[in-house]
Amino acid sequence: MNLPSFFALNNGFKVPAVGIGTFQGEGDNSKVKDAVKTALKMGYRHIDAIKESGVSRDELFVTSKLAQTWHEPEDVERALDVTLKDLQLDY
Repeated sequence: MNLPSFFALNNGFKVPAVGIGTFQGEGDNSKVKDAVKTALKMGYRHIDAIKESGVSRDELFVTSKLAQTWHEPEDVERALDVTLKDLQLDY
């Protein structure tokens, strides 16, 4: 079975089919941080944490989740704003 290496978006960008997640890291998240930095060095570009990677933001697809408590339509934009602030991103 041949799996795709990316998915084409309607804006012409291609998002990698495989990403690395960081949800529920333990303690100070140092192990998660190290895993993310290693993944970025190895070529991953679909990821949900990027600080200190040295990789330009415009090279990355940042993925996050909408928590169960934020599923009302009026909560979605605020949840996005919180996520961007937490990840220290403009977009």
